[in-house]
Amino acid sequence: MNLKSDAAAICAIYNYYIENTIITFEETPLQTAEMEDRIQKISEKYPYLVWEDEAGEINGFAYINTWKERSAYKYAAELSIYLRHGFQGRGMGTKLMEELLKETRKIKIHSLIAGITIPNEKSVTLHEKFGFKKVAYFTEIGYKFDKWIDVGYWELLIN
Repeated sequence: MNLKSDAAAICAIYNYYIENTIITFEETPLQTAEMEDRIQKISEKYPYLVWEDEAGEINGFAYINTWKERSAYKYAAELSIYLRHGFQGRGMGTKLMEELLKETRKIKIHSLIAGITIPNEKSVTLHEKFGFKKVAYFTEIGYKFDKWIDVGYWELLIN
């Protein structure tokens, strides 16, 4: 990964979701420098992957990050996968998930958590395809675009 050049592309993908969807609960688009800082901090400890096409354009990214700050959670991590808008259904999510799980199994992570805004059938299907099990459901836990949003949590025990 080339942090400087990849951060702008990753930021553009993520900002689409901030500005247009309930997929992320962030509401203010990020600047490239802020995304650079996030990538740097996360990738020092955890896998952070990008999906490039043959021309070298980034069309998706995936990473794990700290689940909770308290020390007893040190073997748990939260997983995130984002694809460029319009690129869903092409197998990229599956490839990113396969690679991310492979990389995660190399480190001391026991439990992977995925928080999914509901409805989001494509994300639910992807996670369940890899063995994630639904473990929690929060009704109206977030508020974005003038509506209440539900979130489900899926978990996969890997090590």
